[in-house]
Amino acid sequence: MDRLTDQQEEAWLHHKVVGLEERGKDIQRVTFHLQPYHRQSYDESTILYYGIGISILLKEGQHFYLEEGTYKGIVWFDGEKWVKHEMETETGSSEAERVTSAFVEKDEFNRAFTYNRREAVRYAERWWNSYNPAYRHFDVDCTNYISQCLRAGGAPMWGQPNRSKGWWYGSKTWSYSWAVANSLRWYLSGSRKGLTAVEKSSADQLSLGDVICYDFEGDGRYNHNTIVVKKDANGMPLVNAHTSNSRQRYWAYEDSTAYTPNIKYKFFHIDG
Repeated sequence: MDRLTDQQEEAWLHHKVVGLEERGKDIQRVTFHLQPYHRQSYDESTILYYGIGISILLKEGQHFYLEEGTYKGIVWFDGEKWVKHEMETETGSSEAERVTSAFVEKDEFNRAFTYNRREAVRYAERWWNSYNPAYRHFDVDCTNYISQCLRAGGAPMWGQPNRSKGWWYGSKTWSYSWAVANSLRWYLSGSRKGLTAVEKSSADQLSLGDVICYDFEGDGRYNHNTIVVKKDANGMPLVNAHTSNSRQRYWAYEDSTAYTPNIKYKFFHIDG
């Protein structure tokens, strides 16, 4: 199983290491934790499902920080022979991703609020690799996690019980914008009340507690979100995320198995 941590074998790991080095980060230590969680056997064939945790101690000038992440993979064996391996650092869309809606509320009253960025980031750090029992956990959890962070920062909910309106979470249901990546992207672009945001042209213009939306295929459907929790020495965001749980990861996601050359981003500065 050493092949799983060999960057010559694993493109995602190679891209991560090369990207860190190109940005001037000094890799001090890399730690892996491999945890098989399911095995299927058919005659001589075996399929092994596993989780892998990675922790990278980085030095940037005189400062140190950890980039961390947890990912899932599958290995196929024929007898003892390694046949095939698939690693997924990010997943595609959830079932609800087909719902797309532009949230434009130009005539609505804009209720101002004060966004507590420190609390949003603190929540993001507290729950980056676990799940707050006060909320439902989704298989594709990235947007649900970001919404929780925004809520922890004081963002007001509105629109209940209409799932296609506003941004809200209830005990048994929630708005599409709360849990669906593409819907949150459109909500942040168009909302004029409650939780609102301003779109920025580049990642370096963002502040802690701001949100980045990702369209990996460049087809207009956004399928991932992250929250800014730190800036590196170059003023570029480091982000936290769920689904493939990540902490202080470089914002561009060029190390993701979902990354394509057609990727598009949206950068949102939260008002308040």
